Amino acid sequence: MAQGGDGPALRLCIDRLAPPRRDRPVWFELPKMSESRDAVKASAAIVEAVAAGELTPVEAAELSKVIDGYARSLQTVEFEERLSILEKAIAK
Repeated sequence: MAQGGDGPALRLCIDRLAPPRRDRPVWFELPKMSESRDAVKASAAIVEAVAAGELTPVEAAELSKVIDGYARSLQTVEFEERLSILEKAIAK
């Protein structure tokens, strides 16, 4: 029916192929994270923002996932650096 020019059918197909966004951009400044321990500061900032009504709990949960992933990446890099130093010390 959509191929035949039926407007509502076409709209239904488009909504299935490219559904409208259900979330919104979040304008929230996180503290800079250069070490994995900085995730605590970032998490505290998120909690404060939820308490102040600047973020919804759902937005906070999504931001927490981002922080967790980034902190894990930082932990991996820190671990690799420490391992490299140990391997060089053992090689001497």
